[in-house]
Formats: sequence, structure tokens, C-alpha cells
Amino acid sequence: MEPLIKSIPFSIKLADSFFTRLKGLMFRKEQLIEEGLWISPCNSIHMCFMHFEIDAVFLSHKGEIVKVVERLKPWRFVKPIKEAHSVIELPAGSISKLELKQGDIISL
Repeated sequence: MEPLIKSIPFSIKLADSFFTRLKGLMFRKEQLIEEGLWISPCNSIHMCFMHFEIDAVFLSHKGEIVKVVERLKPWRFVKPIKEAHSVIELPAGSISKLELKQGDIISL
């Protein structure tokens, strides 16, 4: 079966410098609403100093979803994922709502 090519209908901000990748969404008070953060390169994340849950979509170099983590709570960690090159952090519930699955290709 061919992988599905999907887009994310949210405003996605790119974090690709050392500082923007380090900061991510830490200390942000308001939950994400129809927005996300694409951290590249990145193959693991932490939820230290976070104030809300998120969904995380880990992507390969080619944009293929290699792992999804739903409703990741503050102060939790996702260990390094060998195949991942980047991650998109989305509002909690987005993976289910957008029907994102491992093997899908994300078009950004």
C-alpha cells in the first residue's frame, strides 16, 4: 500500500537554530491552537518546563512519519528515535484529529 501524503492545516513555525531548538515550547503558558513547531534536526524531545500536553510527530529525512506520540504530558521524555530527523510538536489531540499514522508522508 502506498503511503498517504498529508498536510497539516496549521501554522507551523520552524525551529532550526541552536537557540530555537533548545527553547522549543518551554515556558510557554498558552496551549497550542492550530499551530505547531517543527524542530529540525531533532530525534528526541523533553517536556521540562512545559505547561500543557502536546502531540509529537517524528519525521525521517524524507518527511515520512516514523513515530507518533499522543498527549505527551509535561515533565516526560521521548528517547532518541534512530530513524527520526525532525519532530513536529502539535496541539494535543491533533494526531487523532488529522489521522496521522506511521508511514504517512508529511508535506510542509
